[in-house]
Amino acid sequence: MEPFIVSARKYRPETFEDVVGQSAITKTLENAIASNHLAQALLFTGPRGVGKTTCARILAKKINQQNAEVDPNEDFAFNIFELDAASNNSVDDIRSLTEQVRIPPQVGNFKVYIIDEVHMLSTAAFNAFLKTLEEPPAHAIFILATTEKHKIIPTILSRCQIFDFKRITVADMRGHLKRIAGIEGITADDEALHIIAQKADGALRDSLSIFDRVVSFSGKDLTVQAVTENLNVLDRETYFKITEQIIDGNIPQLLVDYDVIMSKGFDGHHFIAGLASHFRDLMVCKDERTLHLLDVSDTVKVKYAEQSRKVDLVFLREAINLSNEADFKYRSSRNPRLHIELCLMQLASILTDGEKK
Repeated sequence: MEPFIVSARKYRPETFEDVVGQSAITKTLENAIASNHLAQALLFTGPRGVGKTTCARILAKKINQQNAEVDPNEDFAFNIFELDAASNNSVDDIRSLTEQVRIPPQVGNFKVYIIDEVHMLSTAAFNAFLKTLEEPPAHAIFILATTEKHKIIPTILSRCQIFDFKRITVADMRGHLKRIAGIEGITADDEALHIIAQKADGALRDSLSIFDRVVSFSGKDLTVQAVTENLNVLDRETYFKITEQIIDGNIPQLLVDYDVIMSKGFDGHHFIAGLASHFRDLMVCKDERTLHLLDVSDTVKVKYAEQSRKVDLVFLREAINLSNEADFKYRSSRNPRLHIELCLMQLASILTDGEKK
């Protein structure tokens, strides 16, 4: 049995062209290398799983491949030094690093030092690093990566060229997952991949981890049902159905449907937050100018458009206020179930003009 390699490692980009959703940064770095304008100290900052360390590794390899005589398959592993600042955060660790920096590379033109989670360095270690970072030898390039730029002292920030990595969009993530599914011979619904991409919350690595987990559960056929069941998320159909009951003012059926949702082990807080988001999505469907804010597949967009025509903006504003207030007060409620049921009854009463159900 061969060891399993997770998709986040198996499909880690090897070139700047493969990096997903960071085209502005990769283009800037490529131009800097081509025009020989690359700074000697770079800071890559942004949320987890968006490509900071990956771009640092690609950059480290690429700057040593500029020489025409170099074998294109050479990875210059001996020129790239990765330091995890979370476990090497003392002054002695930095002193050892600065002593290494003085030694020129045996192969290639540059030695590249990638310091991950650099915000974990102690203040003393930061101060010990200042002089080397400001005036490194000509053969040394430092790439610092962090998720928490605000924890880095200003004297370090002022010595670095800063690149802010953005969260990966749902559309970019879904496209990347679709390519991987094609390579792996997996049949995947667009909506299933969309749910995975949304669940990852902007982190591509997280989306690949979720993808692996769901594939282990469902095999070669990735359906919406398999994804929602495995991730324990409520599918959109549930919210469409609940909203129909609210529009009809059908309180008894609403309470029965909510009981079914609770019996499947879903959290009431998660349910009401999702319902508020559903009302928001219906609201953005009401105007062509805000339609692009609806981050769903085209087939689901049609369903939102159909349901949004059944209600007006006054109803939606009131529904968002009620569900948002229920979400806010959920944690402090002594009886969370009754709290959500009361909210559902209030929602179903908006269109009844005072008629008691």
